[in-house]
Amino acid sequence: MEFPLFDLDLARSLRVSKVRIGPLRVQGVPAILLGAASIVIAAGAMRVLSQGAPNLPESIRELRALLESSRRDPKKLTP
Repeated sequence: MEFPLFDLDLARSLRVSKVRIGPLRVQGVPAILLGAASIVIAAGAMRVLSQGAPNLPESIRELRALLESSRRDPKKLTP
């Protein structure tokens, strides 16, 4: 039985699946898995951001206060 809508050449699909990110180069099944994993990670990150959006302004203020408290005052460092 032949399905014309699903005429897919799997060997060709594996050969043309390539991912190049800087020095990282993958081909075939690892490239497909890396692509699928990146989609899952992006979806998870968006879900976390959407759930944490109400707390984001306060978190940014607290981070800014933390960074400012860890800065050294150059006037205090000179004897």
